[in-house]
Amino acid sequence: MDYQFTAGSLPLLVSMPHVGTDIPDDIAASFAPAAAVKTDTDWHLVQLYGFLREMGASTLSARWSRYVIDLNRPPENTNLYPGQDTTGLCPVDTFGREPLYPAGGAPDKAEVQRRLRLYWKPYHDRLRAELDRLLAMHGRVVLWDAHSIASVVPRFFDGKLPDLNFGTADGASCAPGMTDAIASLARAHGGYTVAVNGRFKGGHITRHYGKPAQNVHAIQLEMCQSTYMDETAPYGYRPDLAAQVQPLLRQLTQAAADWAGKGAQA
Repeated sequence: MDYQFTAGSLPLLVSMPHVGTDIPDDIAASFAPAAAVKTDTDWHLVQLYGFLREMGASTLSARWSRYVIDLNRPPENTNLYPGQDTTGLCPVDTFGREPLYPAGGAPDKAEVQRRLRLYWKPYHDRLRAELDRLLAMHGRVVLWDAHSIASVVPRFFDGKLPDLNFGTADGASCAPGMTDAIASLARAHGGYTVAVNGRFKGGHITRHYGKPAQNVHAIQLEMCQSTYMDETAPYGYRPDLAAQVQPLLRQLTQAAADWAGKGAQA
């Protein structure tokens, strides 16, 4: 199976496109040594969001590493942040600019299309199908795209990133009322710094599926990994830190589901 999926009963789907660590043997054989470390994985998010099944939320998480193909990039590989550096659909280097392929070994157009068909499309087909199922059940649905990143990545931003970075494509992917409700809860907690549509405004999943006029409201949360894990190899999970942020994550995702449900009843 190309992903892990659990169907829930709430009007909430949580997508985790960058948690995958598997690499097919044929692709692994083409990689440079840096790929084996999988530094840029969104480590441990499935564990961190482990409360979702009990809540009744639907979850979709990737099997394959983002180094195989990035599920949060558009299939035509357009830059989501024009004028800024970013990694592409089939990344050729790490966030630290370490090459993922030997010289001349990057995938050609045919290989990119093969990976789109085999590894990108199944995830997106399932995501679309689950949104449609939840829409049919509830009339309105929230798509929560869950991510994490090292708190300091000079390639992409200066200094330290805020702890919790919400993105809604500058308001295009969900209703302002939902954004305000989520951001207000996060800020009221007081334990974490919060940004809305700052350095991270949402990737392809947020921008493509978030259609407020069609009752699909998408929001991305990019968390600093320092809030729940060690940011250096071997990237260990920190239960002590996770225990502090998990209640807030549960409150935020429950608020998103409640917001969607209230709209469906209106």
